Amino acid sequence: MQELGNASSEMAFFHLLVRCGSLSATARELGLTTPAVSRRLALLEQRLGVQLLNRTTRRNSLTPEGEEYLVQARRILADIEDVEHSLRRSMAEPLGLLRVNATLGFGRSHIAPVISRFCKTYPQVQIQFHLSVTPPPLTDDAFDVCIRFGEPPDARVIARKVAANRRLLCAAPAYLERHGTPRVPADLARHQCISIHHGQDAYGIWRLSAGRRTESVKVAETMVTNDGDIAVAWALDGHGILMRAEWDIDKYLHSGRLRQVLEQYSTPPADIYAVYPSRHQKARRVTAFVDFLCAELGQATSKTQAQPRHRR
Repeated sequence: MQELGNASSEMAFFHLLVRCGSLSATARELGLTTPAVSRRLALLEQRLGVQLLNRTTRRNSLTPEGEEYLVQARRILADIEDVEHSLRRSMAEPLGLLRVNATLGFGRSHIAPVISRFCKTYPQVQIQFHLSVTPPPLTDDAFDVCIRFGEPPDARVIARKVAANRRLLCAAPAYLERHGTPRVPADLARHQCISIHHGQDAYGIWRLSAGRRTESVKVAETMVTNDGDIAVAWALDGHGILMRAEWDIDKYLHSGRLRQVLEQYSTPPADIYAVYPSRHQKARRVTAFVDFLCAELGQATSKTQAQPRHRR
């Protein structure tokens, strides 16, 4: 890498030498002595193994090798300038490819519409949006931004909170009429429960807290899936009690098709985070997208919290 840097520096030196027309003029431009410029030219010719300039007392002229070197130097220096200009632009304005990952249900219903609006605002950004059941490893370089529930315990990445989110317990009114409404967490063990399994979750263990006290309940998983939308559909059909993120069931709670239970208890946090590698913290396509996401989903959170819910 150092050799490449030295090579581009020598190309820039030779290009300046030809533009100035003499060793003395080049020396004045660089703030050096004429002998120092002459030595630098001699070292360049020695390294290349060719003579680049014909030196006379009156003027310098390019040798055929010097002309070829100058043509290639100009092309390479122009390419370097273009790359640097492109990088400066990418830091100043959002452009280029942005690879985003999110979970299936939440990504489809909430992130995809935000991406559509983002692309209309920033048309120079190209989006690749990938949905997956299990979030990719934090060390995976396949994505620039991952949308996750809960802050990842990894200092090597930047995790920015996008919006607040809670996991709520709910069931269809018809189910509660048939089986009764649980009053304390221990009651859940006697109910039919719908579970969603992702990654390394502790299967069948639901944790609920009230103040400083946390209870772990082993529930009967009568129906299990890895798809959140399917689980919600089963709950709507009256198959049992479901623990699901507020974002995904809020509209059904408002309409009364689902009813929240054990409201006085809280479940493990499920706040929404945008996670990206620290090396992207100055890339405008990434920071602009995360800013946009925070504004859009944060606003949606405010609207949701302001709406009254249906109560029996």
